[in-house]
Amino acid sequence: MNWLTRTVLPKIREITRTKKDTPDNLWKKCPSCGQMIYAKELEENQHVCPKCDHHLRIGPKERFAALFDKGEYQTIELPDVLQDPLHFRDSKKYPDRLKDARAKTGQRDAFAVAHGTLHEQDTVIAVQNFAFMGGSMGMATGEALIAAANLAITQRAALILFAAAGGARMQEGILSLMQMPRTVIAVQRLREAHLPFIVVLTDPTTGGVTASYAMLGDIQIAEPGALIGFAGPRVIEQTIRETLPEGFQRAEYLLEHGMLDMVVHRREMRDTLGRIVSLLLDPAPKADVVSLPRPGLEIPPTGEIPHGAPAPRAR
Repeated sequence: MNWLTRTVLPKIREITRTKKDTPDNLWKKCPSCGQMIYAKELEENQHVCPKCDHHLRIGPKERFAALFDKGEYQTIELPDVLQDPLHFRDSKKYPDRLKDARAKTGQRDAFAVAHGTLHEQDTVIAVQNFAFMGGSMGMATGEALIAAANLAITQRAALILFAAAGGARMQEGILSLMQMPRTVIAVQRLREAHLPFIVVLTDPTTGGVTASYAMLGDIQIAEPGALIGFAGPRVIEQTIRETLPEGFQRAEYLLEHGMLDMVVHRREMRDTLGRIVSLLLDPAPKADVVSLPRPGLEIPPTGEIPHGAPAPRAR
C-alpha cells in the first residue's frame, strides 16, 4: 500500500462525501440580475430579488400562504378529465409528460383552487402553476375554473385568479381551445351573481389564456415586469419586421396604455386585494348618509327643512 492509497484516497473520499451531504438548494440565482440569493432570505422576501426587485415565479402553495388570513385555507378536489384523448405523441408520450409534471409539482394539473378568508372576507383563489407544463390550458383548466366559479357562487365569495401560462396545451388540440368559451361562460355566471372576479397577471401570461378568462376581470392587476400578451415579442418582431418599443408587453407598458388597472408589488398584493374585495363585496357606506341642501336654502339649526315650508330665497 503506497502513500496514494493510504493518504490521498481517503481524503478524496471524505471530500466527495461532504459534497454529497451538502444540500443543493441553499442558494438560488436571480434570472434577471444573476445575483445568488440565500434560499431562506428569498422565501422571507416572498421570492422577490432583494437586489433588482425581480419577481420570481412561485406556485400555488406560496400564493395561498401569503394571501389567506393567518395562512389558513382549504384546497378543493378538482374534477378529473380524460387523459390523452388524442393519443398525442411528439418526442415523448403525453401521459409521460403529465407523469413528469405531476412528480415535479405534486399537482394533478396546472390549476389549484383554495378557499378561506382574505381580510375577513370569504374568498376563493385559483392559481395557475407555470411549473406544470408551462401552465398550459387544457381540459383540466376549464374544469378547474368552472369549479372555482361554482364555489364562489355557492359561498357568495369573490374569485381571485392568478394567471400564468404559455397558452393552450397542444397535446389536447381543439379540446384545449374549447376551454376558452367554457371559461368565459364561467366568468359570466359570476357577473350574473354580482360577485367580483379579480385577475392578477403574473409572468408570463400569453396565448389563449390572455385571449379568454385572463383579461375578463372586473379589476385587472399585474405583478411588476410580468410579460403579458397573445404572441411573444420575438414572434411579433419577426412577423411585422420592426423593432418593438422598449418594455413592450410588460406590465408597466400595458398599464400606461390602459390595458391594466394597476401594477402591484408582491409585498403589497395581500393588502391591495383585501381592500378591493372588501369594497366590492360590501358596497354599503361606512357612515350615515347625509342629504346635502340645494344651493341657496337656509337650513335650520336642526339640519332639517320642515315639511311643506317654503323654500327660502337665495341671498
